[in-house]
Amino acid sequence: MLEKLFKMFEKLFELKPEVLVVLSLLIILAVVLSYLGRNRNFKFDTKIIVYGSLCVALSFVLSYIRIYRFPQGGSITPAAMLPLILYAVMFGPLPGIIAGFAFGMLRLMQDPYIIHWAQFFLDYPLAYGALGLAGFYRKNLAVSCVLAGFGRFLMSFLSGVLFFGIYAPEGMNVWLYSLTVNGIGIGVNTLICIVIAFLPQIQSAIKQIQRAVPVDR
Repeated sequence: MLEKLFKMFEKLFELKPEVLVVLSLLIILAVVLSYLGRNRNFKFDTKIIVYGSLCVALSFVLSYIRIYRFPQGGSITPAAMLPLILYAVMFGPLPGIIAGFAFGMLRLMQDPYIIHWAQFFLDYPLAYGALGLAGFYRKNLAVSCVLAGFGRFLMSFLSGVLFFGIYAPEGMNVWLYSLTVNGIGIGVNTLICIVIAFLPQIQSAIKQIQRAVPVDR
């Protein structure tokens, strides 16, 4: 029995770094979702599903409007992340993560670029699912946007380090390259979300939705 366990650990440490990273993130995600799912007061009612579908659809439409497209991949959009961030803020992190997963799969169909199964997880379901982190702090919309942006950046940053280092200019550190490319792209998108979220018209619309939707989940 002990011999079998030792062999299992040996095989685990023989795995490639990208495999270990994705497996670790999936385990952490499973623990978080399990913990959040234990909240007995939470139920996926019709209102949550309808609002989730609308926010995913709106984000998907906005993702087609590209203000600027980077040569290395990625683009600047008119706050395509914002509907998903607002959804997580209204209903909490669990629905937000699930909606982000759904949006990630739509993005896969819209603009697929897969070179490895681990890169697929990092760049699509995990990166966009991380937008649901906005639901962990719902008192300040700017902080919520930063949390969502950082979560998406972290997944894309790891993907850049593990899989896209070959595109780094000669002599440039892979970590610095990924930090620069993903930091600029996701940072600008996050900043746009923060600015638009505080427009008077948007604030008014958010307040109207909050009156109709309970946010004490």
